[in-house]
Amino acid sequence: MWGHSFRDRMAEQKLFRSRAIFMTVLIFALLCLLAGRMAYLQVVLHEKYQDLSENNRIQLRPVAPNRGLIYDRNGVLLAENIPSYSLTLVKERVNDVDETLTYLKTLIDISEREEKQFRKHLKHNRRPYQAIAIKHKLDEKEIAQVMVNRYYLPGIDVEARLVRHYPEGATSVHALGYVGRINQKEEDRLDKKQYSATKHIGKLGIERRYEKELHGQVGYQKVETNARGRILRVIEQVDPIPGEDLVLHLDQRLQNAAAKAMKGYRGAVVAIDVASGGILIQYSNPSYDPNSFVTGISHAEYSGLRTNPDLPLFNRAIRGQYPPASTLKPFLGLSFLEAGAVTWQDEINDKGSYKLENDDRLYRDWKRRGHGKVNLHSAVMESCDTYFYDAAYKTTVDNISPFLGKFGFGRNMTLDVPNALSGLLPSREWKKKKRRRSWYAGDTLNLGIGQGFMLATPMQLATATAVLAGKGKWHSPRLMARLGNRPPEIDSKKLPDIVLKDSKDWDRMFNAMTAVVHGPRGTARGLRRNLNFTMAAKTGTSQVVSIAQNEEYDSETLAERNRDHALFIAFAPAENPSIAIAVIVENGESAGRTAGPVAKAILQEYLLGAKG
Repeated sequence: MWGHSFRDRMAEQKLFRSRAIFMTVLIFALLCLLAGRMAYLQVVLHEKYQDLSENNRIQLRPVAPNRGLIYDRNGVLLAENIPSYSLTLVKERVNDVDETLTYLKTLIDISEREEKQFRKHLKHNRRPYQAIAIKHKLDEKEIAQVMVNRYYLPGIDVEARLVRHYPEGATSVHALGYVGRINQKEEDRLDKKQYSATKHIGKLGIERRYEKELHGQVGYQKVETNARGRILRVIEQVDPIPGEDLVLHLDQRLQNAAAKAMKGYRGAVVAIDVASGGILIQYSNPSYDPNSFVTGISHAEYSGLRTNPDLPLFNRAIRGQYPPASTLKPFLGLSFLEAGAVTWQDEINDKGSYKLENDDRLYRDWKRRGHGKVNLHSAVMESCDTYFYDAAYKTTVDNISPFLGKFGFGRNMTLDVPNALSGLLPSREWKKKKRRRSWYAGDTLNLGIGQGFMLATPMQLATATAVLAGKGKWHSPRLMARLGNRPPEIDSKKLPDIVLKDSKDWDRMFNAMTAVVHGPRGTARGLRRNLNFTMAAKTGTSQVVSIAQNEEYDSETLAERNRDHALFIAFAPAENPSIAIAVIVENGESAGRTAGPVAKAILQEYLLGAKG
């Protein structure tokens, strides 16, 4: 009995010792494994986990630079940055975006369009921890509602941002352009570092042309954040470098005068400083408010602009291409003289039409009974088509086209006006290449009155008029007068100055153009009333639809949009020109009654101001 009990205790002790030894070894092995793992994590992977830990607390955030301001030549602010409060969301810090949006809608009004825009930007956003705007331009009540409930809205914040604003609204948008949200295509080509904090970019006009200079250099902040991602303190900061301010040749006072004079018309006005080539006016009507595009225009509003038959989005000043009609006659007249085809004394007897040999077609003058005996001076003053048919035929297209090219026709001569078109300067070679047909004498006659294939933009007409007013001195048109403290870029497009065989022909053509307004039979003599300066000008009427040989133009029977365009070019004062202007009024018919008064009002504002 006792022996059996003794043998059991010995077995138990042996079993206990073996188990204790096993557990000791196991615990020791586990401790070694734990120590090894800790050593691996703390020594081998020290830098990696230090960075991860630091990033949970410390973040490097880009800081957007302030965009440069834009001023007109007199210091009027055309593009500024104004503070605006936006409701933003950081996707990585939100557990459930849909739930968060639902809760936000109980606090403030979020429209269907705003939610749709937000989801679109959220879907295409590639930058981690990028704040996406849900709603712009929060008022004080909305800000208070969000801030009071901020604890329940992780990842939601109210950001104060500087937003682009155009104080003059629609009057200068076709020159300035506007900024808009960066789209996917733009983001792919932009410098990711420079635009890491920027959400908007220049889309059109000057805003686009000088995007790099206006944007500035991005800055950075090293910040400490809490678990919700909110900034506790700024540890280190590299300040952004603001964009450069831009001063334009544009004169807002004249832009406003153009807008007032063009009210009710479709068309464009371009005015150029004769001495520098600076663009004083670049106005297209109708227009639109660029501020609608900055924070995102609604689909309905944009659709309304796109489908508007008056085409407010279309920049007629630089992209509208029209037959220059009789406004081309002063340049044509000089080409006739240079080719030796006519002299100032040569006369023809205009009976109202012109006919080529072996051709039954009659090329009619706008004045059915003709102008009687006319020379180059009176032909310009009265805009005699028959004289120009005859002189163009004698001169030939081979002399006319190269001479017109010297004034910039057929090419875009602007230095910093994006998307300007080049018009069309026809020639024998052009027709053979593009139309695969020969050049006919009738084509030359049509060119002789600025019709046919010839096309020019209002910018080209104003440019050519400025070169004419400067007696052949070339200055390529530009908008920028000064960028920061830098002078304008070098005129790389400048054409050679035009030198005539007889320099007195400049003054003689000035006299003929002055007679258009101040002469007894000038086509714009109605403008003389209350005119306190001398204006040299030329009217033009461009056909929109063809009129058959045996028919007459009847305004009453034509739809309004099929009526002739009215064109007008001028420079003043005629004795010492300082400004050149081109005006087109679509379907305006008589330039003396529509386009001419527009130019007169603007020139009076420029030369006389309040006294005009």
